[in-house]
Amino acid sequence: MEFNEPSRRRLLSTINVTPLVDVMLVLLIIFMVTAPMLQEGIEVNLPEVEAAAVKTPDEPLIVTIDRKGALFLNDKPLSPEALGRKLAAIAKRRPGELVLLRADREVPYGEVAAAMARIRRAGIVKIGMVTEHAPQPRP
Repeated sequence: MEFNEPSRRRLLSTINVTPLVDVMLVLLIIFMVTAPMLQEGIEVNLPEVEAAAVKTPDEPLIVTIDRKGALFLNDKPLSPEALGRKLAAIAKRRPGELVLLRADREVPYGEVAAAMARIRRAGIVKIGMVTEHAPQPRP
C-alpha cells in the first residue's frame, strides 16, 4: 500500500488585474477630462474680489446675466418677465430661498441692479453675488 498519491497537477488560480487597472485608468482619464466641463454652464467673466467664500446650499438657485445681457435661471434662458414669474412661484413654495446672481463683469451695473430689483420684487430677500477670488499679490 502506497500512501503517496500520484502527483496531481496544481491549478494556478490567480486573478489577472491588468485589464481591471487598464479600465480604471481609462475611466479616470475620462472623468478628469469631462469634470471641468460640467462645472460651467454659461461662460461668464466674473469680477474678482478679496473676500472670504460664503457657504451656500447644496442646490442654490443661480440667476446668470451673460455679457449680452441675457438672463438664465440655473442655465435655462428666460425673459425678464418669465424670470420674475418663476422666482415668485419658487418664493411662495420655499420662503427664505437664496438666489445667487452671476453677472459678467462686462454687464453694465444698471442691468445688474435691475435684475436684483426683479429678484426682490419676486419675493426673494436673500441674494448673493458670485465673484472670483482676486489673486493675492506676492510680498
